[in-house]
Amino acid sequence: MLLVTGGAGYIGTHVVRALGGAGHDVVVVDDLSDGHPELLPDGIPVEVGTVLDTDFMMDVLDMYRVDCVVHLAGRKAVDESITRPSFYYRQNVLGMQSVLAAMVRLDVRRIVFSSSAAVYGAVADDTVAEDAPTAPRSPYGRTKLICEWLLRDIAAVEGISWSALRYFNVAGAGGRDLADHGVHNLVPRVFQAIDLGEEPTVFGDTYDTPDGTCIRDYIHVSDLAAAHARVVDAVAAVPMSAIYNVGCGRGASVLDVMRAAREASGVPFQWRIAEPRPGDPARVVADTHLIRDELGWTAVHDLGDIVGSAWEAWSAARGGTGAELSVGAR
Repeated sequence: MLLVTGGAGYIGTHVVRALGGAGHDVVVVDDLSDGHPELLPDGIPVEVGTVLDTDFMMDVLDMYRVDCVVHLAGRKAVDESITRPSFYYRQNVLGMQSVLAAMVRLDVRRIVFSSSAAVYGAVADDTVAEDAPTAPRSPYGRTKLICEWLLRDIAAVEGISWSALRYFNVAGAGGRDLADHGVHNLVPRVFQAIDLGEEPTVFGDTYDTPDGTCIRDYIHVSDLAAAHARVVDAVAAVPMSAIYNVGCGRGASVLDVMRAAREASGVPFQWRIAEPRPGDPARVVADTHLIRDELGWTAVHDLGDIVGSAWEAWSAARGGTGAELSVGAR
């Protein structure tokens, strides 16, 4: 049995579906602060609670005879982490410590951890590999790096097989019922502005990039979910301690995303330029050779697929078809 923490969230629901499709039995733990358990497949048990409660986590591990944890639960917004660092350290770092403590006490020896490309910080090269220096520029990135350290150190002593997946920019939808409504994510922020007839905000246009806006590696959430299924099988097959980038290996600027959103929505919106946000590096694009060479995984969707699927799901969530303009759009 697999336990997926945060399994009722945007990424979690996709991961749970992918794991079920790969033949795994899954139980979900989620505090439902952002989760939507109604989007999970029928028959998936959901235990409501926080990963910060170690006794609760032990009860779930024991009740379902869990033998592997996929740890997705945590907070993930760079800008929010800058204004609420204490909250982020508690949720992310102490949450990881609690999960590992429960695992050790119940003799669960496999885990896949949701990390982030934010651990790298500013990147000098065109792409960043897993052995690049880590210098996160935000409390969020630092919490993810500390969690990796915790995992590595405790796993070495306790004999835990583990992998940490450094996500790049996750977007898109694996179905019309699986829209991302995250207020901190670029694509849904753009769609929300379209619906309100407002101009989406671009934070900074003077970066050292071809069009002056930040470049990121956008990965379709379905590709990310498929990577989890592949890595879960790997940590079960042989003892491992591995970090993998999970991205497309291609960069897209913020303005590329704006143009893709125009095409997907059919709305000829304009955008406004604001000051750069603290903690945003100019360019972060994944080198994905390691996960491809060792596990045979590679992303299959491009930016058009990502934004197009996201728009279809967004439209379905507000009762549309994805083809019509929203009432307030211009």
